[in-house]
Amino acid sequence: MIQLNQHRMPSLGQPPVVPEFSPVQQVALLKGDILVEPGVNVKGRAAVIAHMYVPLSRAQIWPQVTSYHRWPQFFPNIIHSEVLETVKTSSHRYRRLYQVGRKGFMALSAQVEVYLKVFETTCDRIQFHLEKGTFSHFSAHLALQDLHQGTLLSYSVEAAPTLPVPSFLIEQAMKLDLPGNMGQMRQVLCREA
Repeated sequence: MIQLNQHRMPSLGQPPVVPEFSPVQQVALLKGDILVEPGVNVKGRAAVIAHMYVPLSRAQIWPQVTSYHRWPQFFPNIIHSEVLETVKTSSHRYRRLYQVGRKGFMALSAQVEVYLKVFETTCDRIQFHLEKGTFSHFSAHLALQDLHQGTLLSYSVEAAPTLPVPSFLIEQAMKLDLPGNMGQMRQVLCREA
Protein backbone atom coordinates (compact mmCIF):
# COMPACT_ATOMS: atom_id res chain seq x y z
CA MET A 1 0.00 0.00 0.00
CA ILE A 2 1.21 3.53 -0.76
CA GLN A 3 2.52 5.44 2.25
CA LEU A 4 0.46 8.65 1.98
CA ASN A 5 2.90 10.83 3.90
CA GLN A 6 5.59 10.04 1.33
CA HIS A 7 3.31 11.24 -1.47
CA ARG A 8 2.69 14.81 -0.37
CA MET A 9 3.76 17.01 -3.23
CA PRO A 10 6.74 19.23 -2.36
CA SER A 11 6.62 22.97 -1.81
CA LEU A 12 8.17 25.22 -4.41
CA GLY A 13 11.94 24.89 -4.23
CA GLN A 14 11.92 21.43 -2.63
CA PRO A 15 12.97 18.30 -4.53
CA PRO A 16 10.17 15.92 -5.54
CA VAL A 17 9.37 13.03 -3.24
CA VAL A 18 9.82 9.77 -5.12
CA PRO A 19 6.86 7.49 -4.35
CA GLU A 20 7.57 3.96 -3.17
CA PHE A 21 5.30 1.52 -4.93
CA SER A 22 4.99 -2.16 -4.19
CA PRO A 23 6.04 -4.54 -7.01
CA VAL A 24 2.34 -5.17 -7.75
CA GLN A 25 1.68 -1.42 -8.00
CA GLN A 26 4.71 -0.95 -10.27
CA VAL A 27 3.44 -3.64 -12.62
CA ALA A 28 -0.04 -2.08 -12.57
CA LEU A 29 1.38 1.35 -13.41
CA LEU A 30 3.48 0.02 -16.29
CA LYS A 31 0.41 -1.83 -17.66
CA GLY A 32 -1.49 1.47 -17.74
CA ASP A 33 -3.43 1.46 -14.48
CA ILE A 34 -3.89 4.75 -12.70
CA LEU A 35 -3.33 4.55 -8.96
CA VAL A 36 -5.60 6.87 -6.97
CA GLU A 37 -5.32 7.35 -3.23
CA PRO A 38 -6.79 9.82 -0.78
CA GLY A 39 -4.39 12.60 0.09
CA VAL A 40 -3.78 14.12 3.48
CA ASN A 41 -7.07 15.81 4.39
CA VAL A 42 -6.49 19.21 6.01
CA LYS A 43 -9.21 21.38 7.58
CA GLY A 44 -12.11 19.64 5.84
CA ARG A 45 -10.57 19.88 2.39
CA ALA A 46 -10.94 17.03 -0.06
CA ALA A 47 -7.57 15.67 -1.17
CA VAL A 48 -6.66 13.03 -3.76
CA ILE A 49 -3.40 11.90 -5.38
CA ALA A 50 -3.24 10.05 -8.71
CA HIS A 51 -0.21 8.43 -10.35
CA MET A 52 0.17 7.19 -13.90
CA TYR A 53 2.96 5.98 -16.13
CA VAL A 54 3.40 7.72 -19.47
CA PRO A 55 5.75 6.03 -22.00
CA LEU A 56 7.32 9.38 -22.93
CA SER A 57 10.23 11.38 -21.56
CA ARG A 58 9.66 14.37 -19.30
CA ALA A 59 11.01 16.59 -22.10
CA GLN A 60 8.27 15.29 -24.43
CA ILE A 61 5.51 15.76 -21.83
CA TRP A 62 6.52 19.17 -20.47
CA PRO A 63 5.56 21.42 -23.42
CA GLN A 64 2.18 19.72 -23.63
CA VAL A 65 1.20 20.01 -19.95
CA THR A 66 2.31 23.66 -19.85
CA SER A 67 0.15 24.55 -22.87
CA TYR A 68 -2.73 25.45 -20.57
CA HIS A 69 -5.15 26.34 -23.35
CA ARG A 70 -5.09 22.59 -24.13
CA TRP A 71 -6.17 21.47 -20.64
CA PRO A 72 -9.82 20.98 -21.73
CA GLN A 73 -8.44 18.19 -23.97
CA PHE A 74 -6.86 16.52 -20.91
CA PHE A 75 -9.69 17.10 -18.43
CA PRO A 76 -13.15 17.10 -20.05
CA ASN A 77 -14.66 18.89 -17.01
CA ILE A 78 -12.50 21.93 -17.80
CA ILE A 79 -14.40 23.81 -20.50
CA HIS A 80 -12.13 26.88 -20.74
CA SER A 81 -8.49 27.52 -19.84
CA GLU A 82 -6.48 30.61 -20.69
CA VAL A 83 -3.21 32.17 -19.64
CA LEU A 84 -3.71 35.74 -18.41
CA GLU A 85 -0.07 36.57 -17.65
CA THR A 86 3.39 34.97 -17.89
CA VAL A 87 6.50 35.99 -15.94
CA LYS A 88 9.82 34.13 -16.39
CA THR A 89 12.77 33.94 -14.01
CA SER A 90 15.97 31.92 -14.38
CA SER A 91 14.59 28.78 -12.71
CA HIS A 92 10.79 29.18 -12.60
CA ARG A 93 7.99 30.38 -14.72
CA TYR A 94 5.03 32.04 -13.04
CA ARG A 95 1.69 32.30 -14.78
CA ARG A 96 -1.80 33.43 -13.96
CA LEU A 97 -4.56 31.24 -15.36
CA TYR A 98 -8.30 31.53 -15.65
CA GLN A 99 -10.19 28.24 -15.88
CA VAL A 100 -13.86 27.33 -16.03
CA GLY A 101 -15.10 23.86 -15.17
CA ARG A 102 -18.46 22.15 -15.30
CA LYS A 103 -19.36 19.10 -13.26
CA GLY A 104 -22.47 17.07 -12.70
CA PHE A 105 -22.56 15.21 -9.41
CA MET A 106 -25.54 13.25 -8.15
CA ALA A 107 -28.56 15.38 -9.16
CA LEU A 108 -26.59 18.63 -9.24
CA SER A 109 -24.73 20.40 -11.99
CA ALA A 110 -22.30 23.15 -11.15
CA GLN A 111 -20.03 25.50 -13.02
CA VAL A 112 -16.92 26.78 -11.27
CA GLU A 113 -14.31 29.34 -12.19
CA VAL A 114 -10.87 29.85 -10.75
CA TYR A 115 -8.02 32.27 -11.11
CA LEU A 116 -4.81 30.40 -10.38
CA LYS A 117 -1.19 31.31 -9.75
CA VAL A 118 0.92 28.67 -11.45
CA PHE A 119 4.58 28.05 -10.65
CA GLU A 120 6.65 25.87 -12.96
CA THR A 121 9.99 24.16 -12.49
CA THR A 122 10.99 23.02 -15.98
CA CYS A 123 10.43 19.31 -16.71
CA ASP A 124 9.88 18.70 -12.99
CA ARG A 125 6.68 20.11 -11.47
CA ILE A 126 3.80 22.56 -11.73
CA GLN A 127 2.07 24.02 -8.70
CA PHE A 128 -1.39 25.57 -8.95
CA HIS A 129 -2.59 27.89 -6.17
CA LEU A 130 -5.99 29.58 -5.94
CA GLU A 131 -5.98 33.33 -6.31
CA LYS A 132 -9.78 33.64 -6.30
CA GLY A 133 -12.81 31.76 -7.56
CA THR A 134 -15.69 29.53 -6.54
CA PHE A 135 -13.59 27.51 -4.11
CA SER A 136 -12.61 28.59 -0.63
CA HIS A 137 -9.41 26.58 -1.19
CA PHE A 138 -7.87 24.93 -4.24
CA SER A 139 -4.35 23.73 -4.92
CA ALA A 140 -2.95 21.13 -7.26
CA HIS A 141 0.53 19.81 -7.98
CA LEU A 142 1.69 17.94 -11.04
CA ALA A 143 5.07 16.21 -10.73
CA LEU A 144 7.10 14.41 -13.40
CA GLN A 145 9.71 11.79 -12.48
CA ASP A 146 11.70 9.32 -14.55
CA LEU A 147 10.35 5.78 -14.36
CA HIS A 148 11.73 2.92 -16.47
CA GLN A 149 11.75 4.13 -20.08
CA GLY A 150 9.16 6.86 -19.48
CA THR A 151 7.71 9.17 -16.84
CA LEU A 152 5.70 8.85 -13.66
CA LEU A 153 3.14 11.66 -13.69
CA SER A 154 1.70 12.37 -10.24
CA TYR A 155 -1.22 14.76 -9.81
CA SER A 156 -2.32 15.91 -6.37
CA VAL A 157 -5.49 17.96 -5.81
CA GLU A 158 -6.78 19.57 -2.63
CA ALA A 159 -10.09 21.47 -2.74
CA ALA A 160 -12.82 22.96 -0.59
CA PRO A 161 -15.86 24.46 -2.32
CA THR A 162 -17.57 27.61 -1.11
CA LEU A 163 -20.85 25.66 -1.04
CA PRO A 164 -21.55 23.66 2.13
CA VAL A 165 -20.78 20.23 0.66
CA PRO A 166 -19.09 17.62 2.89
CA SER A 167 -15.45 17.10 1.91
CA PHE A 168 -15.90 13.31 1.73
CA LEU A 169 -18.40 13.79 -1.13
CA ILE A 170 -15.98 16.04 -3.01
CA GLU A 171 -13.16 13.57 -2.40
CA GLN A 172 -15.31 10.69 -3.64
CA ALA A 173 -16.16 12.61 -6.83
CA MET A 174 -12.47 13.36 -7.42
CA LYS A 175 -11.52 9.70 -6.87
CA LEU A 176 -14.15 8.67 -9.42
CA ASP A 177 -13.17 11.31 -12.01
CA LEU A 178 -9.38 11.24 -11.83
CA PRO A 179 -8.75 7.81 -13.41
CA GLY A 180 -10.75 8.73 -16.50
CA ASN A 181 -9.27 12.22 -16.69
CA MET A 182 -5.72 10.95 -16.26
CA GLY A 183 -6.31 8.22 -18.86
CA GLN A 184 -7.58 10.90 -21.25
CA MET A 185 -4.49 13.00 -20.51
CA ARG A 186 -2.18 10.07 -21.29
CA GLN A 187 -3.97 9.39 -24.60
CA VAL A 188 -3.62 13.03 -25.67
CA LEU A 189 0.03 13.21 -24.54
CA CYS A 190 0.97 10.02 -26.42
CA ARG A 191 -1.00 10.97 -29.53
CA GLU A 192 0.65 14.40 -29.73
CA ALA A 193 4.24 13.22 -29.02
